[in-house]
Amino acid sequence: MALRTREQYLASLKAMRPNIYKFGELIEDVTSHPATQRVVESHARAFDMAADPKLADIFTTTSSFGGDKIFRFNSLMTSIEETVYNMKLKRASYRATGTCSGGTCVGWNTFNVLWAVTREMDEAYGTGYHEHLKAWLLSAQAKGLVVAGGLTDAKGDRSLKPHQQADLDSNVHVTEIREDGIIVRGAKVMIAGVAASEEIFVIPGAGYGEEDKDFAVAFVVPRDAAGLTVVEARRASDGRELEEGFDIPETGITQAYLFFEDVFVPRDRVFMCGEYKFAGKVIQYFTANYRACIGACVAGQGDVMIGAAINVARANGLSSKAFMSKLVEMAINNETTYSVGVGAIAQGKQHQSGVWLADPVAAHTNKVLVATLPYETKRLCQDISGGIAETGCLPSYQDFTSPLYGNLVQKYVKAGQKVSAESRARAARLVEWLTLGAGVPGTMHGGGSPDGAKLVVRAGTPFEEYAAYAAKLAGISEPIPEPDKK
Repeated sequence: MALRTREQYLASLKAMRPNIYKFGELIEDVTSHPATQRVVESHARAFDMAADPKLADIFTTTSSFGGDKIFRFNSLMTSIEETVYNMKLKRASYRATGTCSGGTCVGWNTFNVLWAVTREMDEAYGTGYHEHLKAWLLSAQAKGLVVAGGLTDAKGDRSLKPHQQADLDSNVHVTEIREDGIIVRGAKVMIAGVAASEEIFVIPGAGYGEEDKDFAVAFVVPRDAAGLTVVEARRASDGRELEEGFDIPETGITQAYLFFEDVFVPRDRVFMCGEYKFAGKVIQYFTANYRACIGACVAGQGDVMIGAAINVARANGLSSKAFMSKLVEMAINNETTYSVGVGAIAQGKQHQSGVWLADPVAAHTNKVLVATLPYETKRLCQDISGGIAETGCLPSYQDFTSPLYGNLVQKYVKAGQKVSAESRARAARLVEWLTLGAGVPGTMHGGGSPDGAKLVVRAGTPFEEYAAYAAKLAGISEPIPEPDKK
């Protein structure tokens, strides 16, 4: 049952134990509750696209274990081409949903990274993590699972290490090691796509020393595991979340806080437990691949913003050709982050385990671009769309359809003679959502801080070597050292 249908996926979510809360309410069915149905819809469309002949090559592939057809987000990325398909899938997903689909993204990258690190740990310590991971992955491929990835810990006081925190639960850690598995406590926060996922793949949130070895843990658990409580985070658009109509799209993303309270993880689902020397490798490999590929996420949303700006301009009664220079600037921003991501992958290398790892300097450079260029794309989208989309002053769907005065709202919202008032309102609301609402979060810090990315670029750039190139070309024979500190 590797290639499930949308209906089978939704049935799987319905069958899970309710453990997700929002607005103080336990969500019994994530597929129908207004607070989660949009993130589920975003992920369900991946199943639709896998069945679409035009997109099947992006959303499906052949398993490296036996040749079976599987969802691509359950695959190992073992070449440049397969890793670039990660980017193609992200961009296609954004074009179809306008938003993030963390369950077909982060978990995929996470188990690829662990495929490399478990191989290294097994060689160093004789652990059996790699075979455990292989067994889990074969099962995930057979079931076609949607898997979220949990990296970011609550952290607590940023000036202190995990073992120094007043509350050790600020970071996920092992509290007990048993013959049949481990017990874990702590929190992973701001995790994308949890409500739409069937399993959660957890990895260390940082590199650790020996004193923090209990925090060096990686494992995978069902989303409804006993002892796991999920709280969906609130977004700027949540004030309209329970309404019907066009005020927010049918799709959307939610982030969640995951609280592990003495959660039991079976031994065959544990892939790191105290091997602190390899926690940094997890971060190194994860950020390289993820920050290369994240350029496709913002490119895909940027593609939608170009289309949304065109639609509003035309609904305003103006030719989109009048804004072509700005549209081209938007397209250049999109292609910049996408192309730098592809370049980072192309400059990468194959790990001894078989998976492909992107070049870290180029990947982290892309993260800095991802934290800047999309904001300019959003500004241009607002500029083209005009006040109806940018000011936040468009009446709600309820006002638009009011039996008392809705006809007046519609009368004065209509602008272009060939476009209805409703279509203009829908186009404007999408721009508002993409540039002011829930479409904004994640660009700056999604996938990690841009300042952290700059540190990697600084560490990986041979500045003295470049100075030597320039000195040689200039014919300088004497050394030019840094001036003494005053």
